[in-house]
Amino acid sequence: MTTAGDTEPFEGDDRQYSPTRLQGWLQEVNGPERARPEQYTRAELADLSPRAFLLHNDNREVWHANIGPIKTPQLVALHEGLREVVESNRQDGDKTKPAALLDAYPGLGKSTAVREYGRRLFRKQVELRGETTPSGHRRVPIIYIALSGNTQIRGLNAAICRFYGLPVTGDADTLAERAVDAVLSMKTAAIIIDDIHFLAGGKTNSVRMANQLKYLSNVFPVTLIYVGVGVQQRGVLHEGFSGKKNELAQFGRRTTPLTLLPFQINDEEGREHWQVLLKTIEKKLVLADKYPGMLARDLSDYLYARSTGHFASLMSLINRGCLRAIRSGHERLDKELMNQVKNDAASEESRQELEAAIEAGLLTSRPARRRRRSA
Repeated sequence: MTTAGDTEPFEGDDRQYSPTRLQGWLQEVNGPERARPEQYTRAELADLSPRAFLLHNDNREVWHANIGPIKTPQLVALHEGLREVVESNRQDGDKTKPAALLDAYPGLGKSTAVREYGRRLFRKQVELRGETTPSGHRRVPIIYIALSGNTQIRGLNAAICRFYGLPVTGDADTLAERAVDAVLSMKTAAIIIDDIHFLAGGKTNSVRMANQLKYLSNVFPVTLIYVGVGVQQRGVLHEGFSGKKNELAQFGRRTTPLTLLPFQINDEEGREHWQVLLKTIEKKLVLADKYPGMLARDLSDYLYARSTGHFASLMSLINRGCLRAIRSGHERLDKELMNQVKNDAASEESRQELEAAIEAGLLTSRPARRRRRSA
């Protein structure tokens, strides 16, 4: 006999939205925390009806795909740096507000980390000042946009207008005026601009890139938070301090560089941080045969070698491993299962060298006190 619950459609907890649009950003900022699925034993899984078993697995799959953000030491340090820059920028509109630049390698979770900061700041401002401005507009304290390849100034201004749901017709100046009106009416205090390395001219001409970023700081009375890869290597900040180029000097003086580092296991502190991360992730996994030490003890070196200490690579690997463990009925993570899981190309290219160093005893992810305890 079937009940209505056995046949009703089930959408699942997938949340499809774009944070580069206001409605999507509001969903990310204000969306409810996900409920962790029940932790069942194998016997309890076997007692579920076929329909309940499918629903439980669906909930587990979307849960594992969205674990985080996790308060790693790197994320905490980044948020402290952002708070110092962004929340000290209380200057009046006639003054240019200093910007922040998060410049780091790919695969470290830069975008997620900065959006999490933006989400927290957004909610803090709304709680303090209310959901509407004195003029009756929705309060949008911070916005998020992402650039695509070879973006010009017009395209950047259009991205800001598109976020607010404004028309994207007209030249760069028209779009800028439209965007500034929205910034002022909705009391926007900060703009996150992701993938800033796609700004036209950034690959070869640091002066041109600095000029375009300087234009933004002059036009928009907000704190600009840039996120990119290899931006400082193009000389946008460093050349400016020598005084050789005025444009670079001005941009360098107005911008505070921040970074997000991969996990490293070359010293005891780094190994301790890696262990804490794995223990935190392990607690969040919902697998029937999960056990204490599954990640932090038995897979610590393995996971480091396969992720090269990059947070995003690690989470992709674990998410895919959990999917395989659920669908195969294995219900745990171990080397045999994880060896069947594909990961990103950059991690796989570096894997052999790290594995060789670990096997030769030249490198370990386990702190010394744990090695002594297991000896």
